[in-house]
Amino acid sequence: MTPTIAALSAVEVDYPRRGRALGPVDLDLKAGEIVALVGPSGCGKSTALRLLAGLEQPTRGTVTRAAGKGETAVVFQAPTLAPWLTAQANVALPLELAGERRAVALASAAHALARVGLGDALDARPAQLSGGMAMRVSLARALVTRPRLLLLDEPFAALDEITRRALADDVLVLASELSPALIFVTHNVEEAVYMAGRVVVMTPGPGRIAGEVAIKGPLIRPAGFRTTEAFRQAVEAVSDLLAQAGARAA
Repeated sequence: MTPTIAALSAVEVDYPRRGRALGPVDLDLKAGEIVALVGPSGCGKSTALRLLAGLEQPTRGTVTRAAGKGETAVVFQAPTLAPWLTAQANVALPLELAGERRAVALASAAHALARVGLGDALDARPAQLSGGMAMRVSLARALVTRPRLLLLDEPFAALDEITRRALADDVLVLASELSPALIFVTHNVEEAVYMAGRVVVMTPGPGRIAGEVAIKGPLIRPAGFRTTEAFRQAVEAVSDLLAQAGARAA
């Protein structure tokens, strides 16, 4: 039986001025699973991610996390790299903070950067990197600790379409190698269907789960996957769920 790495059970989040922001929500993530969370702006997708990451506590309900703090990694939309450090030093940082020797941390960082195609950019500073390169450094930094739980909060939103697609393939390859429980937030339905094995659709705020769509196919998507009938049908199913959720909330 595949173990559950993180779960939300009857979770609700209230804010003093905004009122109910999320819930009730039930959601579980299993080892090796990739889940996409989609929904309109303000529906609580990022809040759900922060709960799973342990960065926020629910007002009501239970958050269960089998992955400890050192086994969890988060990648945000902005790369959040330390501007005074090289790419290699940025990636090595979480290992050093965990007590790893600097030489070992730097060697692991070099390997992680090579895996995301930046083996020749070890000494580059963040200001010298393109948006896509900076996001690859962020991914390498998240993966260098070999997390059991990986959370991506709209990591490709600011990137052009060609770079988005290339990074999506990079993430799928890395996920196939490391097998974390991976959940990512996106507004792009086609991106969700391409990357995930399960797409969870949320209602307008306060966010609840409207339904989900299972995506069939190998984790590493074959060339031409986006042109298949299965892909088209899955995109249509997710889009229909989003439309129905919006209509019920209106």
